[in-house]
Amino acid sequence: MADPSAPATVARARFYALLDTGYTDPGSNSWETTCQALLRGGAGLIQLRAKSESPAERRRLLERILPFFEPGRIVPRPPPLIVNDDLGLACAFPNLGLHVGQDDIPPEEARRSLGPGRILGLSTHSLDQARAALALPPGTLDYFAVGPVFPTATKPDYPSVGLDLVRRVAALQPTLPFFCIGGITLENAPEVIRAGARGLVAVSTVLQAPDPAAVVAAFNQLHP
Repeated sequence: MADPSAPATVARARFYALLDTGYTDPGSNSWETTCQALLRGGAGLIQLRAKSESPAERRRLLERILPFFEPGRIVPRPPPLIVNDDLGLACAFPNLGLHVGQDDIPPEEARRSLGPGRILGLSTHSLDQARAALALPPGTLDYFAVGPVFPTATKPDYPSVGLDLVRRVAALQPTLPFFCIGGITLENAPEVIRAGARGLVAVSTVLQAPDPAAVVAAFNQLHP
């Protein structure tokens, strides 16, 4: 059953965490402990990103962390859990959201399969792509991502878009929440926020930290 409060939850989120197999060993218990740390740190959204794994392995990774998203298990009100580029997996479990890229399933097609109420997000890498995301029929997307703002190993095939694109997207006064991603650290995050970011995503700076929960909490404190 879809969660009718999910879009409102996205609107409140200020930090979006990724549990990425590129940085967290899925073959060890660090997969579970890192997920718990993201929850305890106060991530507003959490995405499972397992680009190199098979659909079956991705499902097993999801099932290992799903119990942590039960209210009261780790935190009283856990954030939404979103899967990256796996529509079948998102549809197989209640309340899961989906994030897609420019080369993945079209957002309108994904929305038809997901139905209303589930979170759907889209990556954008240019002003034209951001405008196209905002031009989709109402109810298609719940948010979009802008980046990579700075060079990042997470997106090696994409050139960094810089703070100028963040400013230009913010100037559109978008009707959807947008999250800035790519090379973001606690040191450069304030300038991304000053450029107009309403939400942030950081991957390596969180997942490679000795205390991921503390880093997530610190990102949350950057916003007024």
